[in-house]
Amino acid sequence: MTELPKNVRWQLWIVAFGFFMQTLDTTIVNTALPSMARSLGEDPLHMHMVIVSYVLTVAVMLPASGWLADRVGVRNVFFSAIVLFTLGSLFCAQVSTLDGLIWARVVQGIGGAMMVPVGRLTVMKIVPREQYMAAMTFVTLPGQIGPLLGPALGGVLVEYASWHWIFLINLPVGIIGAIATLWLMPNYTMQTRRFDFSGFLLLAFGMAALTLALDGHTTLGLSTSSLCLMIASGFTALGWYLIHAKGNERALFKLELFQTRSFSIGLLGSLFGRIGSGMLPFMTPVFLQIGLGFSPFHAGLMMMPMVLGSMGIKRIVVQIVNRFGYRKVLVFSTVALALVTLLFMGTALLGWIWVLPVVLLLQGMINAIRFSTMNTLTLKDLPDKLASGGNGLLSMVMQLSMSIGVTVAGLLLGAFGHTHFTQESAHNVFLYTYLTMAVIIALPALVFNHVPEDARKNMLIPRRNRSQQ
Repeated sequence: MTELPKNVRWQLWIVAFGFFMQTLDTTIVNTALPSMARSLGEDPLHMHMVIVSYVLTVAVMLPASGWLADRVGVRNVFFSAIVLFTLGSLFCAQVSTLDGLIWARVVQGIGGAMMVPVGRLTVMKIVPREQYMAAMTFVTLPGQIGPLLGPALGGVLVEYASWHWIFLINLPVGIIGAIATLWLMPNYTMQTRRFDFSGFLLLAFGMAALTLALDGHTTLGLSTSSLCLMIASGFTALGWYLIHAKGNERALFKLELFQTRSFSIGLLGSLFGRIGSGMLPFMTPVFLQIGLGFSPFHAGLMMMPMVLGSMGIKRIVVQIVNRFGYRKVLVFSTVALALVTLLFMGTALLGWIWVLPVVLLLQGMINAIRFSTMNTLTLKDLPDKLASGGNGLLSMVMQLSMSIGVTVAGLLLGAFGHTHFTQESAHNVFLYTYLTMAVIIALPALVFNHVPEDARKNMLIPRRNRSQQ
């Protein structure tokens, strides 16, 4: 990075801090959910909407972020994203009700949806293309540190201060980032086509309606007839989008994408596969605190092996896929993740607490192999003209499936816990929940079993070359 001008290096630091804020927030909240519930007078098993509201908002807003950056400039959009994220954090710290917290998380989600994709776009515009990989490695490193620090930091703040501080710590970082963005970042713009606003509304409404309908009876208090109407409206909106996108050059996501078989299978597998995976970061700290009686800090520390396992295995994922092929890796890792999920619950209920970090390390490794392989499979065969749209659709599906996963986990806890949840019944509630989760996690193996054989090998980046970039 020393070959880049000083002002460009500062701009990369701004993007890096944006990545750090977004990834830290997605992990720091999980550890604080039981404490939030006690403070707000809510059932801790019904706090999943705090996560869902943020992740679903990110999924809904993602398609508009790139177009906005090209239209009004990367500096203006990145600055707005930081301001919205910071204001949302302030609102989260000030609320006194669960409904208020959910709406504050929506404001945060709008900022978070623009921060990461616009950050990637900014890097592409400010550095030469031959240095893009090195630059992205630099700016995404803080994003990898965020999930590592988030759970433990959240536990410390909750245990020794209050849950409000998990949001208040965003304020000084956000203020400094906003000022630095206005001062140092150029406002690159590009000529854009007219935004597909009708397509955006159809997709946004369809995704939101179907996700919220999953838990509409408990969270929104909707009647059965209203839920049926919401589900029907969601499917109708998505159906209308398919009609709208057919042969439409301005469509957000062209149907031509699905002519590539690996993309279709990979996207479907990612949707269902990440529903199961999305349950784990939410369920694990909740189970450790409510089911096993861990302190918030101890529960946060227990999440670190999962992140370390994920970071450590990424270096050899390419070799694993080259050795065994996409189909075998995805089927095996999907079934293995379900078995490790059961192993985690079994060792916990047997009281083998010393084994849990090893199980979580293994869980993180398997999850990372699965995620990296799914992402590569989905995008690897797309032609260049469709690559951007395919990447955008995959990013949206990733966020959507995570929100569905957390919602389903909350539904399972509520269904098995009923309204008479007590400390004595906690183990049974979590046992039945984890057994059901393991089945949900394993089912996408049926999708991945249809992945076509591919004799081509993925190219490795030699260590020597990477250090020279």
